[in-house]
Amino acid sequence: MFFLAENYRHPAFREGVRDFSGLALGIAAWGLMTGVTMMKSGMSLTECVLMGVLVFAGSSQLAAIPLLVADAPMWIVLATGFCVNLRFVVFSAHLRPYMMPWPRWKRLVLGYMTADLSYVQFVKRFPHPANDPAEQQYQLAYLAGNTGLNWLSWTTAGLIGIGLAQVIPTEWGLGFAGILALVGLSFSLASSKLRAVAGTVAGAAGVAAVALPLKLNILVAIAVAVTLCMVLEKLPRATPEPPHE
Repeated sequence: MFFLAENYRHPAFREGVRDFSGLALGIAAWGLMTGVTMMKSGMSLTECVLMGVLVFAGSSQLAAIPLLVADAPMWIVLATGFCVNLRFVVFSAHLRPYMMPWPRWKRLVLGYMTADLSYVQFVKRFPHPANDPAEQQYQLAYLAGNTGLNWLSWTTAGLIGIGLAQVIPTEWGLGFAGILALVGLSFSLASSKLRAVAGTVAGAAGVAAVALPLKLNILVAIAVAVTLCMVLEKLPRATPEPPHE
C-alpha cells in the first residue's frame, strides 16, 4: 500500500488506473467466483482469506485448490503453481530493463503485482524503457496505477466471494464467472461504433440460435458478426465537404 500511496499523486498513476478500468469488471468477476470456489472446496476460512490476499495468481489458485483438497504433497502443489505461472518468467525478463533503475523492494512489489493484462497494457503503452529519470518515474507511476487497480479488483472481489460463498449457488460454477468476465471484457473492447454493432449483433444471433445442438449458436454468432462487419466496411463513408469560400 505504501508503494501505491507513493505514486498516486503522479498523473501517470491516474492514467494507468483509467486504462485498466475497462478490464476491472472482468477481473472482479473471476476473483468473485474464485473466492466462492475456495470456500466451496472445503478449505477453512483462514486458508481462503490468506490465499485470496497473498496468492495473486488466479490460474495458480484454481490449479492448486483441487490438489489442496485432495491432500496432495506440498511439493506437487508448489510445482503445479510454478509450472502454471512460468509465463511470468518471460514477462519479468522483458520488464527487467524498465525496472532496473529502481530499488530491489520496488522491483519485488511490482513483480508480485504485475499480471497478464497489466503487462500487456504496460508494454503497449511504453514499447521501450526510458532513459530520462522523469520518464522512468512516469513509467513507474503508470504501472503502479495499472497493477494497483488490477490487484484491488481481484483481491476485493475474492474476499467478497469468500463472504458470499453460502449465498451463491454452487451450480453456477466458474462458467458463470466466465460469462461475467467476458461481458466486462466485451464492453471494454467496444471502442468504436463498428465494434459495438458487431458485438450487439453477435449477441443477438447467439441468443436467437441457442436451440442449435453442440453450441453451434456460437459459430452462428461469429459468422453473422463477421459478415456484417465485412459488409459495413465496404460501404462508402461520407466525407466532409470542403469549406465554401
